[in-house]
Amino acid sequence: MSAQGPSDPDVAVETGSQVPPAEPVRRAEPEPEPESRWHRALREVATGNAIISVLAVVLALIVGAIMIAFTDERVQAASGYFFARPGDTFVAIWESVSGAYSAFFQGSIYNFRRPDFAAGIRPLTETLTFATPLIAAGLGVALAFRVGMFNIGGRGQMLMASAAAGWVAFSFDLPFGVHMFVALLAGLLAGALWAGIAGLLKARTGAHEVIVTIMLNYVALYLVTWMLRTPGLLQAPGSNNPKTPPMKDTAIFPAILGDGYNLHFGFLLAIASVVLVWWILDRSSLGFQFRAVGENPNAARVAGINVKAMYVYAMLISGALIGLAGVSQVLGTVTTGFSSGIDAGIGFDAITVALLGRSTPWGVLAAGILFGAFKAGGFAMQAAEGVPIDIVLVVQSLIVLFIAAPPLVRAIFRLPAPGSASRRPRPNVTKEVEPK
Repeated sequence: MSAQGPSDPDVAVETGSQVPPAEPVRRAEPEPEPESRWHRALREVATGNAIISVLAVVLALIVGAIMIAFTDERVQAASGYFFARPGDTFVAIWESVSGAYSAFFQGSIYNFRRPDFAAGIRPLTETLTFATPLIAAGLGVALAFRVGMFNIGGRGQMLMASAAAGWVAFSFDLPFGVHMFVALLAGLLAGALWAGIAGLLKARTGAHEVIVTIMLNYVALYLVTWMLRTPGLLQAPGSNNPKTPPMKDTAIFPAILGDGYNLHFGFLLAIASVVLVWWILDRSSLGFQFRAVGENPNAARVAGINVKAMYVYAMLISGALIGLAGVSQVLGTVTTGFSSGIDAGIGFDAITVALLGRSTPWGVLAAGILFGAFKAGGFAMQAAEGVPIDIVLVVQSLIVLFIAAPPLVRAIFRLPAPGSASRRPRPNVTKEVEPK
Protein backbone atom coordinates (compact mmCIF):
# COMPACT_ATOMS: atom_id res chain seq x y z
CA MET A 1 0.00 0.00 0.00
CA SER A 2 1.41 3.31 -1.02
CA ALA A 3 1.81 6.02 1.54
CA GLN A 4 -0.46 8.99 1.00
CA GLY A 5 -0.50 12.23 2.90
CA PRO A 6 -3.59 13.50 4.63
CA SER A 7 -4.12 16.03 1.93
CA ASP A 8 -4.53 13.47 -0.82
CA PRO A 9 -7.99 13.98 -2.30
CA ASP A 10 -8.61 10.23 -2.79
CA VAL A 11 -7.96 9.57 0.85
CA ALA A 12 -10.13 12.52 1.82
CA VAL A 13 -13.03 11.04 -0.11
CA GLU A 14 -12.55 7.62 1.47
CA THR A 15 -12.17 8.92 5.00
CA GLY A 16 -14.87 11.55 4.60
CA SER A 17 -12.62 14.43 5.65
CA GLN A 18 -13.02 17.86 4.05
CA VAL A 19 -10.28 19.65 2.14
CA PRO A 20 -9.99 23.30 3.14
CA PRO A 21 -10.42 25.73 0.19
CA ALA A 22 -7.23 27.10 -1.24
CA GLU A 23 -6.47 30.78 -0.83
CA PRO A 24 -7.11 32.84 -4.01
CA VAL A 25 -3.98 34.07 -5.67
CA ARG A 26 -4.18 37.51 -7.30
CA ARG A 27 -2.08 37.86 -10.35
CA ALA A 28 -2.08 41.25 -12.11
CA GLU A 29 -1.08 41.70 -15.68
CA PRO A 30 1.78 44.10 -16.39
CA GLU A 31 0.68 47.73 -16.34
CA PRO A 32 0.35 49.35 -19.77
CA GLU A 33 2.98 51.82 -20.82
CA PRO A 34 2.13 55.43 -19.98
CA GLU A 35 0.89 57.65 -22.79
CA SER A 36 3.71 59.40 -24.60
CA ARG A 37 4.01 63.14 -24.71
CA TRP A 38 3.31 63.28 -28.44
CA HIS A 39 0.19 61.14 -28.19
CA ARG A 40 -1.07 63.29 -25.35
CA ALA A 41 -0.41 66.47 -27.36
CA LEU A 42 -2.18 65.07 -30.43
CA ARG A 43 -5.16 64.02 -28.31
CA GLU A 44 -5.43 67.48 -26.76
CA VAL A 45 -5.34 69.07 -30.21
CA ALA A 46 -7.94 66.67 -31.59
CA THR A 47 -10.33 67.28 -28.70
CA GLY A 48 -9.76 71.04 -28.39
CA ASN A 49 -11.92 73.89 -29.61
CA ALA A 50 -9.27 75.38 -31.91
CA ILE A 51 -9.35 72.40 -34.27
CA ILE A 52 -13.14 72.75 -34.54
CA SER A 53 -12.76 76.34 -35.74
CA VAL A 54 -10.14 75.36 -38.31
CA LEU A 55 -12.15 72.42 -39.60
CA ALA A 56 -15.30 74.55 -39.72
CA VAL A 57 -13.49 76.88 -42.12
CA VAL A 58 -12.29 73.91 -44.19
CA LEU A 59 -15.80 72.47 -44.44
CA ALA A 60 -17.23 75.86 -45.39
CA LEU A 61 -14.62 76.22 -48.15
CA ILE A 62 -15.46 72.74 -49.46
CA VAL A 63 -19.16 73.59 -49.59
CA GLY A 64 -18.24 76.90 -51.23
CA ALA A 65 -16.28 75.01 -53.89
CA ILE A 66 -19.33 72.86 -54.63
CA MET A 67 -21.48 75.98 -55.00
CA ILE A 68 -18.91 77.61 -57.27
CA ALA A 69 -18.87 74.52 -59.48
CA PHE A 70 -22.67 74.32 -59.68
CA THR A 71 -23.03 78.01 -60.63
CA ASP A 72 -20.26 78.01 -63.24
CA GLU A 73 -21.53 78.17 -66.83
CA ARG A 74 -18.70 76.01 -68.17
CA VAL A 75 -19.51 73.24 -65.71
CA GLN A 76 -23.18 73.42 -66.61
CA ALA A 77 -22.39 73.17 -70.31
CA ALA A 78 -19.99 70.23 -69.86
CA SER A 79 -22.42 68.36 -67.62
CA GLY A 80 -24.91 68.30 -70.52
CA TYR A 81 -22.85 65.59 -72.23
CA PHE A 82 -21.38 64.06 -69.07
CA PHE A 83 -21.96 60.44 -70.08
CA ALA A 84 -20.36 60.99 -73.47
CA ARG A 85 -17.19 62.70 -72.16
CA PRO A 86 -17.14 62.79 -68.34
CA GLY A 87 -13.58 64.09 -68.29
CA ASP A 88 -14.70 67.46 -69.66
CA THR A 89 -16.99 67.96 -66.67
CA PHE A 90 -14.27 67.21 -64.14
CA VAL A 91 -11.84 69.49 -65.96
CA ALA A 92 -14.42 72.29 -65.96
CA ILE A 93 -15.06 71.78 -62.24
CA TRP A 94 -11.35 71.93 -61.48
CA GLU A 95 -10.85 75.05 -63.57
CA SER A 96 -13.78 76.87 -62.01
CA VAL A 97 -12.90 76.04 -58.40
CA SER A 98 -9.14 76.49 -58.74
CA GLY A 99 -9.61 79.71 -60.69
CA ALA A 100 -11.98 81.11 -58.08
CA TYR A 101 -9.78 80.26 -55.10
CA SER A 102 -6.67 81.40 -56.97
CA ALA A 103 -8.34 84.76 -57.55
CA PHE A 104 -9.34 84.77 -53.88
CA PHE A 105 -5.71 84.25 -52.84
CA GLN A 106 -4.39 86.89 -55.23
CA GLY A 107 -7.02 89.35 -54.08
CA SER A 108 -6.45 88.83 -50.36
CA ILE A 109 -2.86 87.66 -49.79
CA TYR A 110 -0.44 88.14 -52.68
CA ASN A 111 -0.83 88.88 -56.36
CA PHE A 112 1.81 87.01 -58.38
CA ARG A 113 0.92 88.95 -61.51
CA ARG A 114 2.33 92.20 -60.15
CA PRO A 115 5.84 93.15 -61.30
CA ASP A 116 7.40 93.64 -57.85
CA PHE A 117 6.91 92.66 -54.23
CA ALA A 118 5.66 96.07 -53.14
CA ALA A 119 2.77 95.88 -55.60
CA GLY A 120 2.14 92.17 -55.06
CA ILE A 121 1.72 92.54 -51.30
CA ARG A 122 -0.97 95.20 -51.67
CA PRO A 123 -3.84 92.64 -51.40
CA LEU A 124 -2.59 91.65 -47.94
CA THR A 125 -2.72 95.28 -46.83
CA GLU A 126 -6.29 95.47 -48.11
CA THR A 127 -7.14 92.39 -46.07
CA LEU A 128 -5.70 94.01 -42.94
CA THR A 129 -7.60 97.21 -43.70
CA PHE A 130 -10.90 95.33 -43.93
CA ALA A 131 -9.95 93.38 -40.81
CA THR A 132 -9.28 96.46 -38.67
CA PRO A 133 -12.89 97.31 -37.71
CA LEU A 134 -13.79 93.61 -37.54
CA ILE A 135 -11.05 92.97 -34.96
CA ALA A 136 -12.06 95.95 -32.83
CA ALA A 137 -15.78 95.18 -32.93
CA GLY A 138 -15.17 91.45 -32.48
CA LEU A 139 -13.19 92.19 -29.31
CA GLY A 140 -16.13 94.15 -27.94
CA VAL A 141 -18.58 91.34 -28.59
CA ALA A 142 -16.14 88.71 -27.25
CA LEU A 143 -15.55 90.60 -24.01
CA ALA A 144 -19.30 90.83 -23.43
CA PHE A 145 -19.56 87.08 -24.11
CA ARG A 146 -17.00 86.37 -21.40
CA VAL A 147 -19.18 88.21 -18.89
CA GLY A 148 -22.25 86.27 -19.96
CA MET A 149 -23.79 89.10 -21.99
CA PHE A 150 -24.85 89.14 -25.64
CA ASN A 151 -24.02 92.54 -27.09
CA ILE A 152 -25.66 92.67 -30.52
CA GLY A 153 -25.90 96.43 -30.52
CA GLY A 154 -22.74 96.89 -32.52
CA ARG A 155 -24.49 98.77 -35.29
CA GLY A 156 -25.88 101.42 -32.98
CA GLN A 157 -22.63 101.78 -31.07
CA MET A 158 -20.66 102.16 -34.30
CA LEU A 159 -23.09 104.76 -35.62
CA MET A 160 -22.92 106.86 -32.47
CA ALA A 161 -19.12 106.60 -32.37
CA SER A 162 -18.89 107.53 -36.05
CA ALA A 163 -21.17 110.52 -35.54
CA ALA A 164 -19.18 111.80 -32.55
CA ALA A 165 -15.76 111.24 -34.12
CA GLY A 166 -16.86 112.63 -37.48
CA TRP A 167 -18.38 115.75 -35.95
CA VAL A 168 -15.14 116.50 -34.10
CA ALA A 169 -13.10 115.69 -37.21
CA PHE A 170 -14.82 118.16 -39.54
CA SER A 171 -15.96 120.85 -37.08
CA PHE A 172 -12.79 121.80 -35.20
CA ASP A 173 -9.44 123.21 -36.22
CA LEU A 174 -6.80 121.60 -34.04
CA PRO A 175 -3.14 120.71 -34.53
CA PHE A 176 -2.23 117.43 -36.13
CA GLY A 177 -2.16 114.62 -33.61
CA VAL A 178 -4.24 116.50 -31.07
CA HIS A 179 -7.17 116.67 -33.48
CA MET A 180 -6.94 112.94 -34.21
CA PHE A 181 -6.71 112.10 -30.52
CA VAL A 182 -9.72 114.23 -29.60
CA ALA A 183 -11.82 112.72 -32.40
CA LEU A 184 -10.75 109.22 -31.36
CA LEU A 185 -11.60 109.92 -27.73
CA ALA A 186 -15.01 111.34 -28.68
CA GLY A 187 -15.83 108.21 -30.68
CA LEU A 188 -14.75 105.85 -27.91
CA LEU A 189 -16.82 107.75 -25.33
CA ALA A 190 -19.89 107.78 -27.56
CA GLY A 191 -19.69 104.03 -28.20
CA ALA A 192 -19.08 103.30 -24.51
CA LEU A 193 -21.97 105.45 -23.30
CA TRP A 194 -24.38 104.00 -25.86
CA ALA A 195 -23.53 100.45 -24.81
CA GLY A 196 -23.51 101.50 -21.17
CA ILE A 197 -27.22 102.23 -21.40
CA ALA A 198 -27.87 98.51 -21.92
CA GLY A 199 -25.51 97.57 -19.10
CA LEU A 200 -27.11 100.04 -16.69
CA LEU A 201 -30.63 98.88 -17.52
CA LYS A 202 -29.64 95.26 -17.00
CA ALA A 203 -28.00 96.07 -13.68
CA ARG A 204 -30.80 98.26 -12.34
CA THR A 205 -33.95 96.70 -13.79
CA GLY A 206 -32.88 93.28 -15.06
CA ALA A 207 -33.75 94.21 -18.65
CA HIS A 208 -32.29 91.71 -21.11
CA GLU A 209 -29.37 93.21 -23.01
CA VAL A 210 -30.41 91.54 -26.30
CA ILE A 211 -33.73 93.36 -26.42
CA VAL A 212 -32.22 96.65 -25.24
CA THR A 213 -29.33 96.62 -27.72
CA ILE A 214 -31.64 95.76 -30.61
CA MET A 215 -33.86 98.72 -29.76
CA LEU A 216 -30.83 100.99 -29.34
CA ASN A 217 -29.70 99.98 -32.85
CA TYR A 218 -32.88 101.46 -34.30
CA VAL A 219 -32.70 104.52 -32.08
CA ALA A 220 -29.12 105.21 -33.18
CA LEU A 221 -29.95 104.64 -36.85
CA TYR A 222 -32.85 107.07 -36.92
CA LEU A 223 -31.04 109.57 -34.72
CA VAL A 224 -27.98 109.66 -36.98
CA THR A 225 -30.20 109.76 -40.07
CA TRP A 226 -31.99 112.79 -38.64
CA MET A 227 -28.69 114.51 -37.85
CA LEU A 228 -27.45 113.81 -41.39
CA ARG A 229 -30.52 115.61 -42.77
CA THR A 230 -30.29 118.56 -40.39
CA PRO A 231 -28.05 121.53 -41.32
CA GLY A 232 -25.73 122.52 -38.52
CA LEU A 233 -25.41 119.00 -37.11
CA LEU A 234 -23.89 116.39 -39.43
CA GLN A 235 -25.13 117.44 -42.85
CA ALA A 236 -22.62 119.08 -45.15
CA PRO A 237 -23.30 122.83 -45.55
CA GLY A 238 -25.11 123.72 -48.78
CA SER A 239 -25.94 120.08 -49.57
CA ASN A 240 -29.29 118.33 -49.64
CA ASN A 241 -27.73 114.87 -49.44
CA PRO A 242 -27.67 113.07 -46.07
CA LYS A 243 -23.89 113.09 -45.91
CA THR A 244 -21.25 114.77 -43.76
CA PRO A 245 -18.50 117.09 -44.95
CA PRO A 246 -15.07 115.53 -45.53
CA MET A 247 -12.83 114.98 -42.53
CA LYS A 248 -10.04 117.49 -42.03
CA ASP A 249 -6.54 116.26 -42.73
CA THR A 250 -5.39 116.86 -39.14
CA ALA A 251 -7.86 114.28 -37.84
CA ILE A 252 -7.33 111.49 -40.38
CA PHE A 253 -5.42 108.37 -39.37
CA PRO A 254 -2.00 108.39 -41.10
CA ALA A 255 -1.10 105.62 -43.52
CA ILE A 256 1.27 103.04 -42.08
CA LEU A 257 3.04 102.00 -45.29
CA GLY A 258 2.70 105.21 -47.27
CA ASP A 259 0.16 106.76 -49.58
CA GLY A 260 0.19 103.81 -51.97
CA TYR A 261 -1.61 101.62 -49.44
CA ASN A 262 -4.88 101.97 -47.59
CA LEU A 263 -3.62 100.40 -44.35
CA HIS A 264 -3.82 103.08 -41.67
CA PHE A 265 -3.07 103.76 -38.02
CA GLY A 266 -6.34 102.15 -36.97
CA PHE A 267 -4.82 98.71 -37.53
CA LEU A 268 -2.17 99.42 -34.89
CA LEU A 269 -4.91 100.55 -32.52
CA ALA A 270 -6.74 97.27 -33.16
CA ILE A 271 -3.60 95.26 -32.35
CA ALA A 272 -3.10 97.31 -29.19
CA SER A 273 -6.73 96.57 -28.28
CA VAL A 274 -6.08 92.84 -28.62
CA VAL A 275 -3.19 93.09 -26.15
CA LEU A 276 -5.26 95.26 -23.81
CA VAL A 277 -8.24 92.88 -23.77
CA TRP A 278 -5.91 89.93 -23.24
CA TRP A 279 -4.36 91.69 -20.24
CA ILE A 280 -7.75 92.63 -18.83
CA LEU A 281 -9.19 89.13 -19.11
CA ASP A 282 -6.15 87.05 -18.17
CA ARG A 283 -3.94 89.26 -16.02
CA SER A 284 -6.12 91.72 -14.11
CA SER A 285 -8.44 91.38 -11.12
CA LEU A 286 -11.20 93.02 -13.16
CA GLY A 287 -10.86 90.28 -15.76
CA PHE A 288 -11.06 87.63 -13.05
CA GLN A 289 -14.33 89.15 -11.86
CA PHE A 290 -15.58 89.30 -15.45
CA ARG A 291 -14.88 85.61 -15.96
CA ALA A 292 -16.38 84.68 -12.61
CA VAL A 293 -19.61 86.50 -13.42
CA GLY A 294 -19.69 84.89 -16.84
CA GLU A 295 -19.29 81.41 -15.40
CA ASN A 296 -21.83 81.74 -12.59
CA PRO A 297 -23.21 85.12 -11.50
CA ASN A 298 -24.84 83.65 -8.39
CA ALA A 299 -21.59 82.11 -7.18
CA ALA A 300 -19.76 85.34 -7.99
CA ARG A 301 -22.29 87.28 -5.93
CA VAL A 302 -21.80 84.93 -2.99
CA ALA A 303 -18.02 85.41 -3.33
CA GLY A 304 -18.46 89.14 -2.84
CA ILE A 305 -18.27 90.35 -6.46
CA ASN A 306 -20.54 93.24 -7.40
CA VAL A 307 -22.27 91.55 -10.33
CA LYS A 308 -24.30 94.62 -11.31
CA ALA A 309 -21.19 96.76 -11.51
CA MET A 310 -19.50 94.12 -13.66
CA TYR A 311 -22.37 94.27 -16.14
CA VAL A 312 -22.00 98.03 -16.46
CA TYR A 313 -18.19 97.95 -16.72
CA ALA A 314 -18.29 95.17 -19.31
CA MET A 315 -20.74 97.01 -21.54
CA LEU A 316 -18.77 100.26 -21.26
CA ILE A 317 -15.55 98.56 -22.37
CA SER A 318 -17.39 96.56 -25.02
CA GLY A 319 -18.99 99.71 -26.42
CA ALA A 320 -15.66 101.53 -26.50
CA LEU A 321 -14.07 98.69 -28.48
CA ILE A 322 -16.94 98.64 -30.95
CA GLY A 323 -16.74 102.42 -31.07
CA LEU A 324 -13.12 102.06 -32.19
CA ALA A 325 -14.44 100.17 -35.22
CA GLY A 326 -16.70 103.12 -36.05
CA VAL A 327 -13.86 105.60 -35.60
CA SER A 328 -11.64 103.51 -37.90
CA GLN A 329 -14.31 103.69 -40.58
CA VAL A 330 -14.62 107.47 -40.34
CA LEU A 331 -11.00 108.51 -39.86
CA GLY A 332 -9.27 105.73 -41.75
CA THR A 333 -11.45 104.57 -44.65
CA VAL A 334 -14.36 106.92 -45.43
CA THR A 335 -12.57 110.24 -44.97
CA THR A 336 -14.55 112.08 -47.64
CA GLY A 337 -17.71 112.03 -45.57
CA PHE A 338 -20.11 109.32 -44.48
CA SER A 339 -23.79 108.48 -44.47
CA SER A 340 -25.99 106.29 -42.29
CA GLY A 341 -24.51 103.15 -43.90
CA ILE A 342 -21.09 103.79 -42.38
CA ASP A 343 -21.34 100.64 -40.23
CA ALA A 344 -21.35 98.45 -43.38
CA GLY A 345 -22.76 95.48 -41.48
CA ILE A 346 -19.63 95.25 -39.32
CA GLY A 347 -21.66 95.32 -36.11
CA PHE A 348 -23.27 92.01 -37.02
CA ASP A 349 -20.16 90.49 -38.63
CA ALA A 350 -18.41 91.08 -35.31
CA ILE A 351 -20.67 88.46 -33.71
CA THR A 352 -19.41 85.90 -36.23
CA VAL A 353 -15.81 86.96 -35.62
CA ALA A 354 -16.24 86.58 -31.86
CA LEU A 355 -17.80 83.13 -32.27
CA LEU A 356 -15.07 81.95 -34.63
CA GLY A 357 -12.42 83.32 -32.29
CA ARG A 358 -13.95 81.45 -29.32
CA SER A 359 -14.24 84.79 -27.47
CA THR A 360 -10.48 84.94 -26.93
CA PRO A 361 -8.46 88.04 -27.95
CA TRP A 362 -5.97 86.17 -30.12
CA GLY A 363 -8.70 84.06 -31.65
CA VAL A 364 -10.63 87.21 -32.54
CA LEU A 365 -7.49 88.62 -34.16
CA ALA A 366 -7.13 85.55 -36.38
CA ALA A 367 -10.86 85.44 -37.16
CA GLY A 368 -10.91 89.14 -38.01
CA ILE A 369 -8.04 88.73 -40.46
CA LEU A 370 -9.78 85.71 -42.01
CA PHE A 371 -13.00 87.63 -42.54
CA GLY A 372 -11.02 90.58 -43.84
CA ALA A 373 -9.56 88.19 -46.40
CA PHE A 374 -13.08 87.06 -47.31
CA LYS A 375 -14.06 90.66 -47.99
CA ALA A 376 -10.95 91.50 -50.01
CA GLY A 377 -10.80 88.18 -51.86
CA GLY A 378 -14.54 88.08 -52.52
CA PHE A 379 -14.37 91.17 -54.69
CA ALA A 380 -11.42 89.69 -56.59
CA MET A 381 -13.31 86.43 -57.19
CA GLN A 382 -16.28 88.34 -58.52
CA ALA A 383 -14.18 90.52 -60.81
CA ALA A 384 -11.84 87.83 -62.15
CA GLU A 385 -14.04 84.73 -62.32
CA GLY A 386 -17.57 86.09 -62.16
CA VAL A 387 -18.28 84.27 -58.89
CA PRO A 388 -21.29 85.81 -57.14
CA ILE A 389 -20.30 87.71 -54.01
CA ASP A 390 -23.20 86.03 -52.24
CA ILE A 391 -21.22 82.77 -52.17
CA VAL A 392 -18.70 84.44 -49.86
CA LEU A 393 -21.55 85.39 -47.54
CA VAL A 394 -22.82 81.81 -47.64
CA VAL A 395 -19.35 80.54 -46.72
CA GLN A 396 -19.23 82.91 -43.75
CA SER A 397 -22.64 81.72 -42.62
CA LEU A 398 -21.60 78.09 -42.95
CA ILE A 399 -18.59 78.74 -40.74
CA VAL A 400 -20.93 79.90 -37.99
CA LEU A 401 -23.18 76.90 -38.59
CA PHE A 402 -20.34 74.40 -38.24
CA ILE A 403 -18.91 76.17 -35.20
CA ALA A 404 -22.34 75.97 -33.57
CA ALA A 405 -22.42 72.19 -34.18
CA PRO A 406 -19.11 70.73 -32.93
CA PRO A 407 -20.50 67.16 -32.79
CA LEU A 408 -21.19 67.37 -36.53
CA VAL A 409 -17.62 68.43 -37.28
CA ARG A 410 -16.21 65.72 -35.03
CA ALA A 411 -18.42 63.10 -36.68
CA ILE A 412 -17.33 64.13 -40.19
CA PHE A 413 -13.62 64.05 -39.36
CA ARG A 414 -13.92 61.19 -36.81
CA LEU A 415 -12.42 63.21 -33.98
CA PRO A 416 -12.68 62.04 -30.37
CA ALA A 417 -15.10 63.87 -28.13
CA PRO A 418 -13.76 66.10 -25.34
CA GLY A 419 -13.04 64.19 -22.17
CA SER A 420 -12.47 60.92 -24.02
CA ALA A 421 -8.87 60.71 -22.86
CA SER A 422 -7.33 57.30 -22.87
CA ARG A 423 -7.68 55.85 -19.41
CA ARG A 424 -5.33 53.27 -17.90
CA PRO A 425 -7.20 49.93 -17.85
CA ARG A 426 -7.61 48.17 -14.55
CA PRO A 427 -5.42 45.09 -14.13
CA ASN A 428 -7.16 41.77 -14.57
CA VAL A 429 -7.41 39.73 -11.38
CA THR A 430 -7.62 35.95 -11.67
CA LYS A 431 -8.29 33.32 -9.06
CA GLU A 432 -6.46 30.04 -9.07
CA VAL A 433 -6.68 27.05 -6.73
CA GLU A 434 -3.38 25.44 -5.95
CA PRO A 435 -3.49 21.77 -4.96
CA LYS A 436 -2.38 21.06 -1.45
